[in-house]
Amino acid sequence: MNHFRLPLLLWMACLLHAATSSSHAADDRWTLRYSDPATEWTSALPIGNGRMGAMIFGGVPEERIQFNEDSVWTGGPRSYANAGASDHLTEIRRLLLQGKQREAEQLASRTFMSVPLGQESYQPLGDISIRFEGDTAEAVDYKRKLDLSNAVATTTYSQGGVRITRRAFASHPDDTIVLQLEADRPEALAFTLSLTSPHQRSTTTAVDSRTLLLTGQVNGSQTSQNLPDGNVSFAAELRVTNTDGTITTSGDDNSEDLHVAKASKATIVLCAASSVVDYRDVSADPKLRVKHDLDALDGRSFETLLERHSSDYRNLFNRVSLTLGDTPEAVRNLDTDDRLLATQETHDPDFAALLFHYGRYLMIASSRPGGQPANLQGLWNQDLAPAWDSKYTCNINTEMNYWLTEPCGLGECNEPLFEALAQLAETGAETARLHYDAPGWVLHHNFDLWRGTAPINASNHGIWPTGGAWLCQHLWLHYEYTGDLSFLEQTAYPLMKGASQFFASYLVEDPRSDEGWLISGPSNSPENGGLVMGPTMDHQIIRDLLTNTIEASQLLGIDSELREEWTEIRNRMAPNQIGKHGQLQEWLEDKDDPNNRHRHVSHLWGLHPGREISPDTPELFDAAKTSLEMRGDAGTGWSRAWKINFWARLRDGDHAHKVLSGLMTLTHSDQTEYKGGGLYENLFDAHPPFQIDGNFGATSGITEMLVQSHLKTEDGLRRIDLLPALPQDWPTGKLHGVRARDGFHLDIEWNQSQLQRCRITSKLPRRVEIAYGDHTTRLDMKPGDTVILGPKLKQDDEF
Repeated sequence: MNHFRLPLLLWMACLLHAATSSSHAADDRWTLRYSDPATEWTSALPIGNGRMGAMIFGGVPEERIQFNEDSVWTGGPRSYANAGASDHLTEIRRLLLQGKQREAEQLASRTFMSVPLGQESYQPLGDISIRFEGDTAEAVDYKRKLDLSNAVATTTYSQGGVRITRRAFASHPDDTIVLQLEADRPEALAFTLSLTSPHQRSTTTAVDSRTLLLTGQVNGSQTSQNLPDGNVSFAAELRVTNTDGTITTSGDDNSEDLHVAKASKATIVLCAASSVVDYRDVSADPKLRVKHDLDALDGRSFETLLERHSSDYRNLFNRVSLTLGDTPEAVRNLDTDDRLLATQETHDPDFAALLFHYGRYLMIASSRPGGQPANLQGLWNQDLAPAWDSKYTCNINTEMNYWLTEPCGLGECNEPLFEALAQLAETGAETARLHYDAPGWVLHHNFDLWRGTAPINASNHGIWPTGGAWLCQHLWLHYEYTGDLSFLEQTAYPLMKGASQFFASYLVEDPRSDEGWLISGPSNSPENGGLVMGPTMDHQIIRDLLTNTIEASQLLGIDSELREEWTEIRNRMAPNQIGKHGQLQEWLEDKDDPNNRHRHVSHLWGLHPGREISPDTPELFDAAKTSLEMRGDAGTGWSRAWKINFWARLRDGDHAHKVLSGLMTLTHSDQTEYKGGGLYENLFDAHPPFQIDGNFGATSGITEMLVQSHLKTEDGLRRIDLLPALPQDWPTGKLHGVRARDGFHLDIEWNQSQLQRCRITSKLPRRVEIAYGDHTTRLDMKPGDTVILGPKLKQDDEF
C-alpha cells in the first residue's frame, strides 16, 4: 500500500484498525515486529555476537540468512606510508599560506598521499539457505520479530494446519550463530540446507552426514593488482546438532547440501573464521579454527545455548532502561515499519525509546572483546563492493559509533576499538615519520583491517591528521567514567602521549598572526572547503587531546617536562573565532557561507563531543548555535544524529527532538516516496545507503537530552545536569542505570515535564554538583553511597 497517497484521516483510521486487530503481545515492548518476510536486506533483522553477524529474512518457503565474520576483508598486510612525503611538507604549507590552494592540493596529490591511494573493504562471508519442502499452502498468521530484551529473532506462521516456529541468535559465550526450527506436529518439518559464498573461489562439501564445510578465499584487492584473490581465506561450518528427523546429503564436489526430513525440531549451529591473526599476519588455518569452535558445541542443547546467550547478553542490555511515557497501545502494537511511518502524525514518544534501545542492542551485537571494532556498517554487509568500503571513517563516523558506550554502561564494548588504537599507533608511527618527519603517531580520516593510517582518496579531504587524536578522546572518556587508573597508566596514557608528541612537532607558527598562534596544517575541515591551514575543528581536537594528556600525566605523576611543553603549546594555539554573521568560524578566515548546508558541521566539535563550548562560554555558545542554525536540520542519517547531540548540548530539547523526528522517518520503502536520510524498515540508519553511525548517534543524543556530565564547576567539581534538554513531547519518563563521569550511576524519573526523583550511586570517592533547572546541590560521596534527591534536589528517603 502506498500510504503517502492516503488522506491523513483515512491513513490514521487504517493505522488504528491495524493496531486494534493486532495480536502482538502488549508487554513485548522493545521488539521490532513485522507481518511479512523481508524482501530487502534493509528489512531483514540483524543478530551478532561481536565477531559474527547475520541478517535474518524470515522467508517462506525459503529462508535466507546472510552472514559475516569481522576479519574477512580484501587485501592483506601492507604499509600505506609514502616514503619521501615529508620532503614536500614545507612547500605544501607555503602554498597554502600564500592562498594557492589549488597548487597545494595538486602537489599533495602527487607527493603526499597514501601508497596505494585507497584502502581495502569489509566483505560478506556467505549465505545459509533453508528451502522448506512439503505443504505448499499459503502461510497464515505470519509474524517476524526481533526481541531486543533477549537478542533473539523469531519467525512464526501456520501452513497447512502446522504451526512453524524459527528462532535465531548469535551467541558470544559460545561464539556461534544458532538456529532452531520447530513444528507443532510430528514429522512435519522437511527442508534442505545450503551453505554458499559470493566469493568465486569457494567450495561447500559435506564433512559428515550432519555437517557442511564452506571454504574460500576473498575475491581480490581494492588496491593491488598483485592480489587477484586477496590474502584472506575463510571457512564456515554448519551442523545440525540435534533433530528427531533424518539427515542425508546430496550434491557434487563443489556444492553439497543437507536434507532434514520427518522432523518436528532441528537445531543448527554455524561457526566461521578467517586466516587473519592480526593486521600483520594471515597465517591461521580457518578450517582448524571452525572445527575447534564447532566441536566445542557438541552435547550442548538448544536450551543450554539459549540460556548461556541470554545470560551473557542481558548482563549488558539490562544495565540501562528507558521509557518515554504514554504511547497509545494501539500505536505501540503496530508493525515497526508502519509505526515508523506513523511517527510523523501520531503521538509515539516510546518509539524514541525503542530507537535508543536498538542502538544499545546493535553495539552489543557488533563490538565485543576479541573482535574488530564496529565499522561503517557495524558488523553487517552483503556487498562485495560496499559503500565507502564499509571500513572505518574517523572524521566522525567511527567516533560516533562509540559515543553511547560509556553513558550506557557498555565499557567492555570499547575493547576492540582500544585494541585497534594500539595497532594504529604502530602503523601511525611510520606515517608520522615518513609524512611529517615527526615523533609519535598519526591517523588520518580512514583506516581498514590492515591499519592504514596515511591520507587516502584525495588531498582536498584525505589530508586530515586528527583522526587518531579524536579517537584518543575515547580512551580518556573510559577513564573519566570508570576512574580506572590501571587502564589509564597501561593503555590510555601511552597512546595519548604518542599522539600529543606528534602534534607538538606538527603544529607551526602562523606567519600571518601578530599573536604568534600555532596552527594545524595542511589539513581540512572534514570534506568541506578543501586543503587549508588552521581549520577550527583541528584546533579543538588537539586542545582537547593535550588537555586530557596533561591531566593524565598529573594523575600518574610522570612526564612533568612534557606536561609543561604541552601546556605552553596548548596556550599558544589559535583560539575559536566568531565571524561576521555571528557564527563560529569553520576556518581561521571569516569565510563561512550562511547558505552552506553541508552535512559535516565539524567546527562545532568543541560543543560536542568536546566541552570547550558550553553555557560557561556564552559568546561561543551563541555563535555555535548560529552556525548550527545556518546548516539547517536536514542531512544524512548520521548528520542528523550529530545535530541531535549538538542541540542537546545547546539545552534546546524541542529542537533536538525536531531533528530526532526527522531521523525517525521511513526511507527507501514502497510505503513512501522519501529516499533521504532516515531509517530503513529494520530501523538501520540511512546515510543513505546504510551506515550504522546514525543508530549509535541517536542513542547518544537521546542520552545527552536527559543527562550531561561533561562540565565542571569553577572550583573543579564534576557537574551532572539532569534533564538538560527535555522536550515537551516527553513529559513523562524513566531512565535507570545511566552512567555519568566520575563513576556515578543514576536513576531518574520525571512527570509533567518535571523531575520527580533521582537516585545517585557512587562507584568512586568523589564530590559532585547535581544541577536541575535553577537548583543545585553538592554531594560528598564514597564508593557504594546512594543518595535520593527530590524535585528541588532536596534529599528524599524513597525512590
